[in-house]
Amino acid sequence: MSTLGQLLLSSRPLSWINTAFPFGAAYLLTTGRLDVAFWVGTIFFLVPYNLAMYGINDVFDYESDLRNPRKGGVEGALLDPRVHRTTLIAAVVSCVPFLVVLVVLGDPLSWLVLAISMFAVVAYSAKGLRFKEKPFLDSITSSTHFVSPAVYGLVLGGATFTPQLWLILAAFFLWGVASHAFGAVQDVIADREGGIASIATVIGARATVRFAVVSYVLAGLLLLGTEWPGPLAALAALPYAVSTAQWWNVTDDRAEDANRGWKRFLWLNFLAGAVVTMMLIAWPLGR
Repeated sequence: MSTLGQLLLSSRPLSWINTAFPFGAAYLLTTGRLDVAFWVGTIFFLVPYNLAMYGINDVFDYESDLRNPRKGGVEGALLDPRVHRTTLIAAVVSCVPFLVVLVVLGDPLSWLVLAISMFAVVAYSAKGLRFKEKPFLDSITSSTHFVSPAVYGLVLGGATFTPQLWLILAAFFLWGVASHAFGAVQDVIADREGGIASIATVIGARATVRFAVVSYVLAGLLLLGTEWPGPLAALAALPYAVSTAQWWNVTDDRAEDANRGWKRFLWLNFLAGAVVTMMLIAWPLGR
């Protein structure tokens, strides 16, 4: 595969929307504007942000990825060592121009949120930090990757953080924690062979699955406390909880079987995204 092709695969195109949509929706609902900040932020969180997040991960996880049978496709690139340096350079070069513009358009509080977001991107995988090898902190950092674009969009747009909004963000954060934890289950064997610690390698596949199911359920319960049509979003958490619960009693030696659930998770994201999008469209109409 060409260098450009490997970079594209490394950025996980299937997941681009997972970071661009939270920012775009948060900013648009806050400001009602499709201005420069909206477009620059959306494009940044669509491609460069994901190239940095996943590209850095693919470079520093190369040794363990060699032992992981699911790497080399949409679930994760297996980067040729010859393009590792190029990947890191491309991540920096693609991000910096957008970050400069966003800093100019923002204020100190938005700078802080953006800095936290980018720190989480680097800290998760980069040598010397490797938050992904610190159980529970790995899931928290991963969730930050997806929630922080939404928080940044709200702050950049000047949103007022009401109790309702905090409940929504907390539910989103729990969803992210659960999703990362469940995703780590399928890699228990490969991570242990590669000497990588994770929430799943430390507490085991079964406990991790149960932790993920409970987190999904709690996320749904939090949404029940929001104003209409927010409670409808709680329904979007149910398919995740039900699908994940299928591996409630999974053992470590069968952990790779959870990959079937992870593939289903990727499709559930599109279903949940469609539900949330329709509610975001309907919400201002019903006010």
